Parts: sequence; C-alpha cells; structure tokens
Amino acid sequence: MKRCEFITLFGGAMEGTMMRFMLLLFVALLCGTGRLAAQQTVEMQGITSVVKMEEVTFGHLPELNGKFKLRATEMTFAPGGYIGPHHHAGPGIRYIISGELTFAEGGQETVYKSGEYYYETGNLAHAGENRTNLPLRVLVMEILPKDWTGPAVFPPKSQ
Repeated sequence: MKRCEFITLFGGAMEGTMMRFMLLLFVALLCGTGRLAAQQTVEMQGITSVVKMEEVTFGHLPELNGKFKLRATEMTFAPGGYIGPHHHAGPGIRYIISGELTFAEGGQETVYKSGEYYYETGNLAHAGENRTNLPLRVLVMEILPKDWTGPAVFPPKSQ
C-alpha cells in the first residue's frame, strides 16, 4: 500500500470517528441545557432553606428504584420574603408548617395557611410570597432525578 493510499484510508476512518465525536458532543450539549437552566438563578428575597432528608427510591415499585430520589426541604420566608416565577425539577407536595403563603400560578392567587397541603407539578411557572408580618415555614417534599444536586428551582423558559 502506498503512503497516500494509507493516509486516505486512515483519514476516512478518522473523519468518521470525528463525525461520531461531534455528534456525541452535540447530543451531550443539547441534553445538558436543562441542567444548565437549573444553574440559573430565580429571584428570591428573605428565604432560607435547609435540606432535611434526601433518599434514592427503593421498594415495591421497580420502575422507580434507583432512578429517582425523594427530598424534603424546609423553607423559611421572612415577613415580606418571596420567590419569583420559577419551575421545579420534579413534582412535589408542600405543607405549610406555620404562617401563610400567597401562591400565584396561571394568573390566580391562592393563600395557603398553617396545616394545609398543596401539590406542585413543577412544570408550571409559579411564585410564592409571605405577605404577613410573621415568618412562614414550608416543608417541600419533591421527587427528583437521583443524580440531581443543588437547588431544584429554575427560571421559566420564557425568561
């Protein structure tokens, strides 16, 4: 085999490998955009949060086992504290430990009081505010992908 034939043959193989690499890189970047969105910030004021528990799911539902985790986070809103429009990485149930939350979604406001529960799908933009002069405490229980780290809120796609 002559040198130029070898280079052409080798170059063709390298070209295919490079195309596969570029396609893989493109797919990785495309799939990673959702995670990048989660790195963006949501407007917040007067809020602290503490993750109380986080466990990967295992049990009698094999289709969920090892793929998701449950996270419980306690959020405290100071008087006047708020979280601006946002989405969540996963759905969840919220429980008002104490105080009152003014919850805005789809142009409607609902006030949730101490002892009440509500459900968030995660994919609908919503906001929350403590309009009282007392602290508000909310227990956020949510389902997340098992490898999710950090905050589970991110700005709506339209922002």
